[in-house]
Amino acid sequence: MTPPDAPHNRWSDLDRPPLNGTALRRGLLRPDALWTSLEVVESTGSTNTDLAGRARDGAVGEGAVLVAEEQTAGRGRLERTWTAPPRSGLFFSVYLEPGDIPVERWGWVPLLAGVAAATGLAKSAGVDMSLKWPNDLLVAVAGEERKTGGILGEFAGDGIVVGLGVNVSLRSDELPAPTAGSLALAGAVSTDRETLLRAVLRSLEDWYGRWKEADGDAAASGLQAAYAAGCATLDRTVRAELPGGKSLVGEAVAIDGDGRLVLSTEDGLQQPVSAGDIVHLRGAAGGLT
Repeated sequence: MTPPDAPHNRWSDLDRPPLNGTALRRGLLRPDALWTSLEVVESTGSTNTDLAGRARDGAVGEGAVLVAEEQTAGRGRLERTWTAPPRSGLFFSVYLEPGDIPVERWGWVPLLAGVAAATGLAKSAGVDMSLKWPNDLLVAVAGEERKTGGILGEFAGDGIVVGLGVNVSLRSDELPAPTAGSLALAGAVSTDRETLLRAVLRSLEDWYGRWKEADGDAAASGLQAAYAAGCATLDRTVRAELPGGKSLVGEAVAIDGDGRLVLSTEDGLQQPVSAGDIVHLRGAAGGLT
């Protein structure tokens, strides 16, 4: 018999109980809901890789959710890795099929997930959240802006897989970098992962429904305004590290209709940035509550 404190015992850290897949399915899978399947696995390399593979094979339909208690090869933007102790966060991916919505508008889906995650977590964890363009989730820890989550979208099958990783209960000595944070360190009133996951998925369902009803129009659905309202990158001087090794410095002044970050440069030009790594240099942060 395995001792209760064995390293791989799923109850070895009583502050981090395992997710109850049955309860999650009971609460989220309804006949009229977006979510059609939900699986919780003990460990995997990457939920995005797994779910994208299933989508390409035609093994899942829209509304599939794959959750892992631990990711051993989690991926972030720009091929960065995402690691955290088992059951210390939310690590999951969803599969969406926007269907007849013009493909050029699908780029809003990861940003939509950012708005949904920030609003869902703010309500359920009681923590002020903000977004760093394009899709980092930020919290304040001891007065400092810290990254507590990230979002990655990729085309697969007839739709798009969106992965979310959120640090929930990480302690200071477990943080992967000095710039990282967690909901617990930000003073969350709840770190119950089932409560948080349900809140994020319900918020995502709500925002996705609004966006689809507006035929993917980010302005008409309110998504563009919501993202801008919660974006900590706006009204700050930033450096955009662009593909190819180039960089651009300017004041972030807007999120345009295509989801691009618009920078006002020293020469008076307004330059939209569609991809790149953003470094906040100075200025005030926004909040999404």
